[in-house]
Amino acid sequence: MNVMKKLTALLLALSMAFALCACSSTGGAPTQPAGTTPAETQPAADPTQEPTDAPTEEPTSAPADFTTVEEGKLHMSTNAAFPPYIMLDDNNGFTGIDAEIAEAIAKKLGLELVIDDMEFTPALLAAQNGESDFVMGGVSITEDRLKTMDFSDSYATGIQVVIVKEGSPIQSVDDLGNAQMIGTQAGTTGYIYCSDTPENGGYGEDHVTAYDTGALAVMDLAAGTIDAVVIDNEPAKEYIAQTPGLKILDGAWVTEDYAIGFQKGNDALREAVNAALAELKSDGTLQGILDKYIKAD
Repeated sequence: MNVMKKLTALLLALSMAFALCACSSTGGAPTQPAGTTPAETQPAADPTQEPTDAPTEEPTSAPADFTTVEEGKLHMSTNAAFPPYIMLDDNNGFTGIDAEIAEAIAKKLGLELVIDDMEFTPALLAAQNGESDFVMGGVSITEDRLKTMDFSDSYATGIQVVIVKEGSPIQSVDDLGNAQMIGTQAGTTGYIYCSDTPENGGYGEDHVTAYDTGALAVMDLAAGTIDAVVIDNEPAKEYIAQTPGLKILDGAWVTEDYAIGFQKGNDALREAVNAALAELKSDGTLQGILDKYIKAD
C-alpha cells in the first residue's frame, strides 16, 4: 500500500509539471535572465528609415557615397555682398539666387545648409582646402581656377560690365584702357582680367584697385577716386540703383559661366550636387529662382 501511495504521488507530481510546461508555452515570452531583453523586442533597423534629426522634406536625389565637413550639414563659403546672387536681408539672414539654389540642393541631399560668410578670396580658398563643402557667390569658371578646384555644371551666365559716372569721357567698353584707374572686387575675374598685362588684354596692376566688395569700389567711383568699375551686370544694376550719377556702359565687357566650386578630387560630393542641380533644372525650380531676382529688361 505504501508503494501504491508513493507511485500515485509521483504520477501526480509529473502531471503537475507537464501542466506547468504547457501553460508557459501558450502564454507570453519565455522567462529571461535578469537584466536581459527578449531578442524579439529589438527589431532590426529599417535601412530606409529617415534619421529623427533629418530635414522633414524627404531627399529626392539618388543616394551618393559622399562626406561633408560636418556630418548632416552642407557648408557653403561665400561673400554675401554680391546682389542679387548672395546678400544679407534686413534681419542679417542670407538671401539671393545662390542662397536659394544652395538651400534647394541641401534639401535634395537631406542636409542642413550652413552659409559661412567671408571675403571672396578666403571663400574660394575655404572650398579649395576642404574647409567648406563648396563655394558659391557668382563664381566663374576659369582656366586658372580649374587648376585648383573642380566645378559643378553651370547654373547661370554672368556678364561683366563697366560702370562709370554720368558725363565720363569713357563712353564705351572700348574706351577703357590703361589711362584710367579701374576698381574691381579682389579675387574676382574682373580683377584678374583687368590687372593682367596689356599684351593679354588687361590694363596692368598699376591701373587697378582691388576692393573687399564691389560696393566699396562703386562708392569710390561716385566719389571720383577711380574712373570706372568692372563688375558683373546684376550687381552693377543693384549698385547704380542706389547711387545716383552712375551708369552702365552698353555692351558686355566679358561673358562667363557661373558654377559651384569644390575641393579638387571631391568627385562624390560634386556628382551628388550635380544630380540635385539637374533635378532643379528639369522641374523648373532653378529658372523660377533666377526669374525671381533677375527681371527681363
